[in-house]
Amino acid sequence: MNNASGMHTSTKVFQLLAITVLVGVILFFAKSILAPLAIAGILAMLFVAPSNALERKRFPRWLTALLCVLVFLLVAAGLFFLLNWQLQSFSDNVDAMKQNLSSLLSRIQEWVDDRFGIDKEQQKAIAQEEMKASQQTSGLTTSFASGFMSMAVDTILVIVYSYLLLLYRGRIKEFILKVAKDSPTNKTVDIIDSSTKVAAHYVSGLAKMILVLWVLYGLGFSLIGVENAIFFAILCGLLELIPFVGNLTGTGITVLGVVAQGGKGDMILLVIAIYAAVQFVQTYLLEPLIVGNEVNINPLFTIISLVVAEAIWGIPGMVLAIPVIGVCKIICDRVDALKPYGFLIGTEQKRKRTIPFRKKRQ
Repeated sequence: MNNASGMHTSTKVFQLLAITVLVGVILFFAKSILAPLAIAGILAMLFVAPSNALERKRFPRWLTALLCVLVFLLVAAGLFFLLNWQLQSFSDNVDAMKQNLSSLLSRIQEWVDDRFGIDKEQQKAIAQEEMKASQQTSGLTTSFASGFMSMAVDTILVIVYSYLLLLYRGRIKEFILKVAKDSPTNKTVDIIDSSTKVAAHYVSGLAKMILVLWVLYGLGFSLIGVENAIFFAILCGLLELIPFVGNLTGTGITVLGVVAQGGKGDMILLVIAIYAAVQFVQTYLLEPLIVGNEVNINPLFTIISLVVAEAIWGIPGMVLAIPVIGVCKIICDRVDALKPYGFLIGTEQKRKRTIPFRKKRQ
């Protein structure tokens, strides 16, 4: 009996591994098809509640879906114009930054010459050879043009998919209920509704947190005298869409910008101090209050999901990793056969301490 149960367990493990590998291969090779659809699905979940509220007021579904998509487009357009305005202000200081960078480069070349005995002419020759090799092998202009066109097509697909998912969400829900006919209907409905709420709450909470981070970074960078402080604040806030990696990248870019502007070591240390202070506020105040604990995944599987998502889908995968694994945990927690996996990727829930009630003496 023990051998039979062991064989059965091994078979289940191998089946799970085979399914995981198969899903990973499908996701990797179908990235161009599935990535825009997944992003549109998360956005559609964000607008399900407003769309339902409008439909209760006798608005037709096609109109509520259209209004939700228009709101998203207006927000995206406002963000685009805000960035464009800041980039114009940033471009006014490009000449001064070039001079600062050239003087910094000269100092670096002198240090390399003193330390390794490679004079400036040799360094220029090495740099030119590397640039020629990169241009021959990669074709920067062609890759940039193709990347821009691909991003434009994906953006259009996300908008169209979002509208259609909102329009046909009732039919999609009915389809899922028909497929899951062996499960209790109430459990399936609970999984669908909970997944939608968690994804919507995470995205809306993330947007609110980014707005607060814009204010905090903007105030901090302005107080220490960073030029184009609002531009760097917006950049640091937007990069929070990529967990863990985004905030470090934003701070690194800000430090490089300060160096290019001629900032000294004390200003660089102040930028790092502001980053540390904002991260403390974000971790212990903003995330619990604004984002909440709906996506309660432990740090180990959060990092694993980010690494795997980046390997499969790149940056879009990293943006989608947290809400997607949160939805997966909801499914695992509500399906008996998958509960061990939900426990594995989750976190310990803190039990609320109750104070025993004592009757007052009469």
